[in-house]
Amino acid sequence: MLQDQFNRRFSYLRLSLTESCNFRCSYCLPDGNECSSRSEELTLPEIKRLVTAFALCGTRKIRLTGGEPSLRRDLCNIIATCKAVPGIEQVAMTTNGYRLKRDIQSWLDAGLDALNVSVDSLDPATFALVTGQDRLPDILEGIDLASSLGIKKLKLNTVLLRQHNAGELPDFMAFVKQRAVTLRFIELMQTGDNNAFFARQHLSGDSIKQQLLQAGWLLGAKDAHAGPAQEFFHPQHQGGIGLIMPYSKDFCADCNRLRVSSLGELYLCLFTEQHRSLRHLLAQDDPEAVRQFLQHSLLFKSSSHALAEQKTGATRHLAMIGG
Repeated sequence: MLQDQFNRRFSYLRLSLTESCNFRCSYCLPDGNECSSRSEELTLPEIKRLVTAFALCGTRKIRLTGGEPSLRRDLCNIIATCKAVPGIEQVAMTTNGYRLKRDIQSWLDAGLDALNVSVDSLDPATFALVTGQDRLPDILEGIDLASSLGIKKLKLNTVLLRQHNAGELPDFMAFVKQRAVTLRFIELMQTGDNNAFFARQHLSGDSIKQQLLQAGWLLGAKDAHAGPAQEFFHPQHQGGIGLIMPYSKDFCADCNRLRVSSLGELYLCLFTEQHRSLRHLLAQDDPEAVRQFLQHSLLFKSSSHALAEQKTGATRHLAMIGG
């Protein structure tokens, strides 16, 4: 298995399929994006070679991200291809939910195991304000449909915003009381183009954690290939609540994931200053060359990001690499 100099082992790949997105979220792409890289995105054969090489290196979980991955017309083929690679145990995806109700059945038929849907507010007006899309009812119907169809893991992602959803915790707790879904609050992260917005909107996840503990929620154990969330459960709720707090102490100590962009660039960290292209290694079936590239690259992975020092690296916005 891939391992860095801090003895962290990497079994989780976050693979961006596109930088393009059809939402205009205030914390990511408030002015929309004019993506010029669509014609240069990784092809299906390149994705197969990439995932095969990662699987041979011990990767067991693939998360398909964006931008918005459902904008790829070959998404179902990508899901099926990843799922068929020996060693891959779970194929997950993160989506804004725009096509969820229409396409969830085809995603499941292709082999999708887990789904994260971005829902930044349960109030339709606030949701529209944050995302630029007045589609909350449709997305919530899609979430209920996904649940009824029996998807193995279903989560909602909510970016904490001081002026927009900081007071919605009671609504979110009520939402998961009768639904077997996990809702995860994600601290707003500073990127290269959101400094002023970050200063206005950042809210520490610790304030939410204290409210959960006071309300009787209990901290649970992590799955083997899980991401960085602290997961909480309550005996009177079917669903759970998670917290992703990148500004917390020792956040990076158990990092287990690597990222590859839609253009075939390896990111050792979401907030790295540098990234290295491995696309030239995907022109032919040579997983050993990819393995050597990855293991050598890990020699340069830092012990932690430097967000607390306001060093955001080369990440201009989260659509670049999927958060």
